[in-house]
Amino acid sequence: MPLNDLPASYDVDDILPAMRGGLSHDGTLYAAPFYGESSMIMYRTDLMEKAGLEMPESPTWGFIKKAAAAMTDKENEVYGICLRGKAGWGENMAFITAMSNSFGARWFDMDWKPQLDTPEWKETLTFYLDLMNNYGPPGASSNGFNENLSLFQQGKCGMWIDATVAASFVTNPKESTVADKVGFALAPHKDGIDKNANWLWAWALAIPAGTDDAEAAKEFIRWATSKEYIELLASKEGWANVPPGARVSLYENPNYKDIPFAQMALKSILSADPLHPTVKPVPYVGVQFAAIPEFAGIATEVGQEFSAALAGQQSADKALAKAQALTAEAMEAAGY
Repeated sequence: MPLNDLPASYDVDDILPAMRGGLSHDGTLYAAPFYGESSMIMYRTDLMEKAGLEMPESPTWGFIKKAAAAMTDKENEVYGICLRGKAGWGENMAFITAMSNSFGARWFDMDWKPQLDTPEWKETLTFYLDLMNNYGPPGASSNGFNENLSLFQQGKCGMWIDATVAASFVTNPKESTVADKVGFALAPHKDGIDKNANWLWAWALAIPAGTDDAEAAKEFIRWATSKEYIELLASKEGWANVPPGARVSLYENPNYKDIPFAQMALKSILSADPLHPTVKPVPYVGVQFAAIPEFAGIATEVGQEFSAALAGQQSADKALAKAQALTAEAMEAAGY
């Protein structure tokens, strides 16, 4: 159901344009963001300093590899880099797809032909596997967001590239052993490519057509995604723990502007471009996904092949060949 009759006090224009655009059709809002996110680097400032390195605001993958090598101390269970390896379109493939954009890869060409057999995809997957096999934690093919969050909070990750929303968890002294030793930077890019490996996503509330009590549902959405809800939560949990990434006014609020990760998270959100996610033109909308019905199923299968490669069960070349074949078959069956 459309949300085009929310009261003026709700201030629809305060929703970040990137979020509002993704939740609208022909200018009509159909879902309201509870919170929004991109992805960025969270890193141990003490380990970076010990390595004699300084994290740039927008580092290259080459710098990330160098820093991961310098930070890794396997004898003490400290790993230079923690990345998603668990199979799933919203797990490892969210990360690897965003990463592939920063290497100039794309899922499909303008004729909807799969592109997983291209040099850009091979470079992406090969670099990812090399990084994780040399500097990542053991059993990484089973690690998703929650597992890597736990590792980082325990002080076992030098760097973690993941959702911006995680910043409040890793800097919370009640949950994180390294809360006062965390820095932030934009997701990396390949040297010479002007696309960073950050995604864009909104966790939103909508009302299915035919709902029995649409007005009650709409009133709940109005409240749960409002400025007043953010202020209520801030009064109980602190400004660092309010739902981020949805409203312009939050990032203009003096109580929030000084939160260590706030501005880097906003820069990450604003730099993601769902219409132009990679270097070459694409026929789909989406940064870490392609907004077509078939994508979740395809990417989950591809994610299983990439996870198997990370587990050492097959080579990068074999994983990519299988990924290309299954994607081509699925797209042909769907009539593309």
